[in-house]
Amino acid sequence: MIKLVAVDIDGTFMRSNYTFDVERFEKILARINAAGCNFVVASGNQYYQLREMFKKYRNEISLVSDNGAYIESRGELIFAADIPKEIIASATDICRRHPQIYKFLCGVKSAYCEKNTVSDDVYNFMKKYMPRMELVDDFKTVDDKFLKFALLIQQEDKIFEYYKIFREELSGKLIPTTSGHDSMDLILPGLHKASGIKKLAELFGITAAECVAFGDSGNDIEMLKYCGESYAMANGAPEVKAAAKYVCPSNDEDGVLVTLDKIFPN
Repeated sequence: MIKLVAVDIDGTFMRSNYTFDVERFEKILARINAAGCNFVVASGNQYYQLREMFKKYRNEISLVSDNGAYIESRGELIFAADIPKEIIASATDICRRHPQIYKFLCGVKSAYCEKNTVSDDVYNFMKKYMPRMELVDDFKTVDDKFLKFALLIQQEDKIFEYYKIFREELSGKLIPTTSGHDSMDLILPGLHKASGIKKLAELFGITAAECVAFGDSGNDIEMLKYCGESYAMANGAPEVKAAAKYVCPSNDEDGVLVTLDKIFPN
């Protein structure tokens, strides 16, 4: 019996135009709750974006945001990561050596962008995913509890080259994970969507076998492997489909809701 449903947002739950079938979702969520199951939004996006997106249901669901670095369940904080300042400094220095990388630092209070490092278009694009954002002079002087780095790679064909650079130069202090075609996150070792879902499963007293996950990108692979049941989206990357047990219709075909209708029928 499924007791936890975890869904990625971009390319998975959300259609390409960033909408979802609200009426259909609310009917499914009611059935999920009635079955004693837990609905979890698991995303690399900022907590404040997810909280706003699902504000109507905040006391009914859980949020695993920032790739497992910040976890809330039914409005209550469960976990927040804290990257040491010296690691923030090291990662910042690496990024500064590669101007093709647009860097954003994600904290508990806000996300941050260094002044004069990105165009207005890029800044406004990233605010879609990190609506609470501040311009600062230097990441190294920001006073916050830090969750992750979010990076945009200007040359998409070089993303795996930069992946290797961060793997080697950060020596395991932070781990790179791809979160889209031109996006990469740097997160603490052991933190990812699966670690967040595991914390919630332990909180709810359930097992991995009782969980189902939906995803489309590289940062979904751990949770797809963790959960007893897993679905890659038809629009998902090949390595994501390889990690999942099943493939469901694409995000633009409402694949998550189509599948949940079958798992939790009327």
